[in-house]
Amino acid sequence: MIKVLVNGAMGRMGTEVCKKVWSEEGLELVGAVDIKQGVVTLDGGAVPCTNDLVAAINMLKPDVVVDFTRPDVVMGTLRKILPMGVHCVVGTTGFKPADLQEVDALAKANNTSLLIAPNFALGAVVMIKLACEAAKYFSNVEIIEKHHDKKLDAPSGTAIITAQKIAEVRAAMKQGHPEERETMAGCRGADYEGMKIHSLRLPGYVASQEVIFGGQGETLHISSDPVSRECYMPGVALACHRICNYTGLVYGLDKIL
Repeated sequence: MIKVLVNGAMGRMGTEVCKKVWSEEGLELVGAVDIKQGVVTLDGGAVPCTNDLVAAINMLKPDVVVDFTRPDVVMGTLRKILPMGVHCVVGTTGFKPADLQEVDALAKANNTSLLIAPNFALGAVVMIKLACEAAKYFSNVEIIEKHHDKKLDAPSGTAIITAQKIAEVRAAMKQGHPEERETMAGCRGADYEGMKIHSLRLPGYVASQEVIFGGQGETLHISSDPVSRECYMPGVALACHRICNYTGLVYGLDKIL
């Protein structure tokens, strides 16, 4: 059995992770941590939730910590977990390139590993793969990501990794009219290697994304539309099962599929 502790257990994603780990064969939910103390109620049981992560790790000895917290605290959290020899599965987004380098080095120095996945939905992984294939034939592309209005970072980690993957197979280029200008700052979206990324934040969305390619006389749309947070749980469970077999940083769920 792989012992799992969930950090951010009282949040929207954290509660779903607790339910999945609780019911998943081969995984054991040994504890829960959140800034809000309480009890995580599960089907046929309950797990107390503490606000002291280090104490919980020392007492419960988890093999893996699953982190769904906040972009402004996740680096501090990883700096505590990895030196304790515990593997991590991270769904929190907002990492900078320097952050990724730091946690990779920290994990290797402590002979442990962490998976950082901007998106745990299998449909999102397939969407990115299809977008990379399409980018070989359509050089003009824009990304529209749509999230709930409680999300703190923009653009989403999924949009960023999509743009990064597309850039690997597409030469950088400036899209649109050479004399294009914004009459309202930011209306054309963020720029990555010449492609535009647009972020929507509205109640009702979970975490949708559309990649739109334009060609002569046609457009191609590739999209992923989760309808509930349950779609992420198979990916989270898979990560818990497999992350202990790695050392250092694994970036993206596709790396362990």
